[in-house]
Amino acid sequence: LMCQLSQGEMSVGELEEQLGIRQPTLSQQLGVLRENELVATRREGKNIFYSVASPQALAVMAVLYEQFCPKQ
Repeated sequence: LMCQLSQGEMSVGELEEQLGIRQPTLSQQLGVLRENELVATRREGKNIFYSVASPQALAVMAVLYEQFCPKQ
């Protein structure tokens, strides 16, 4: 999740499609990230968009993404 979000804001539907994680599991994982203030949310109509919450977390994820996340 954090690898995907480090590339920019995404909706729950986009995350579900790109990661192949079913919505209930995805929502649970996003809830944990939100509780730990790692992601922020924005609502637009019925859609909820998630993004990395802090510049520090984003900087760490940029390094991790380069080293560990699959190239697409």
